[in-house]
Amino acid sequence: KKRELENILNFEEKQEELKLKQQKLWKKILEVGEALHLKRKQIADNIEKNINQILVELNMPNAYFKVNIEKMEEPTETGFDKIEFLISTNIGEPLKPLSKIASGGELSRIMLALKTILASADGISTLIFDEVDTGISGKTAQLVAEKMAYLSKKHQLICVTHLPQIASMADTHYRISKITKNERTYINVEKLDYQGKINELARIM
Repeated sequence: KKRELENILNFEEKQEELKLKQQKLWKKILEVGEALHLKRKQIADNIEKNINQILVELNMPNAYFKVNIEKMEEPTETGFDKIEFLISTNIGEPLKPLSKIASGGELSRIMLALKTILASADGISTLIFDEVDTGISGKTAQLVAEKMAYLSKKHQLICVTHLPQIASMADTHYRISKITKNERTYINVEKLDYQGKINELARIM
């Protein structure tokens, strides 16, 4: 009761004290938010440059990748920035959100480029690629395979693929197949020896 009475009597003083504290905290939030915004812009420029170079190497010479950073008035738990990945895959096409890309082959290569850049930054030791070969073949498949082989020098790669160009680059091969037994379907995973690799690569070719 005594503490409640003191709080009531000193209400204006307490209110002013809290306002000053709030102002200091807001000033700190603005300072940290601005520093984070500038750092993100700097890193975004570097990511754009590297990803656009990789896309050229992956047979997308006319693609242009951009990191769009929009500064908001009110902060969230991640700062003042709204970040979106944009891409134009052909000359004359406007930049569109990455989620709007229609071609599976284009999306596969863009994701490979992103993983190549981001994996080196966040220290991921193992990368898993599933359906990275969607919508690609021929020369493009060979370029993707070579990029993945380069990436495997620094990371462990696990890849599910149906393309011989990509499968041939692996050090270790497993054949995954479905079998039916007693009216039940099972997944069979078989590690291939040297001759098994040759036979399987010849089969999928």
